[in-house]
Amino acid sequence: MWFFILAELLVFGVFFLAYAFARTRNVELFNASQLELDQLSGAINTVLLISSSYFVVRAVDQIRHDRSRSCAYWLIAAMTCGGTFLALKLVEFGAKLEAGITMSTNTFFMFYLGLGFFHFMHVVLGMVILGAVTLKAWKGGYSATSYGGVETGAAYWHMVDLVWIILFPLIYVLH
Repeated sequence: MWFFILAELLVFGVFFLAYAFARTRNVELFNASQLELDQLSGAINTVLLISSSYFVVRAVDQIRHDRSRSCAYWLIAAMTCGGTFLALKLVEFGAKLEAGITMSTNTFFMFYLGLGFFHFMHVVLGMVILGAVTLKAWKGGYSATSYGGVETGAAYWHMVDLVWIILFPLIYVLH
């Protein structure tokens, strides 16, 4: 899993560098296009993912104390935050498409929609992983002496959160 996480971070890093390079060539376009984004939605999504990472930390702590059901409840809370993140992103993407904004609108929106959707799909995968871990925890499949699956799922989820913590200011805030 660590190899997969590092490979994913490398891919996102390449995308972030490409974004930075393109931005230096079109600063005015990028700044003007950023003004069309919903910063409040992006900020709410940031709070949702940071909260979900906290909930995942609590889940790991609970399984270390042999509290399998409590672990599952914390994971459900994390997935609820993730699901809300996805719903807000769908609304945000829908508004852009409704306004006629696509990946071919300009370079900024190519990155905004491309990176946003790529991250979106990682959130979906993270929720699938957390869902599988939750089911196993609910059934008592982990214990204080055997909880590697919970930690593995948590590590992936933290990667998804870390990428958003970089993506949010890069796309929504920095001018």
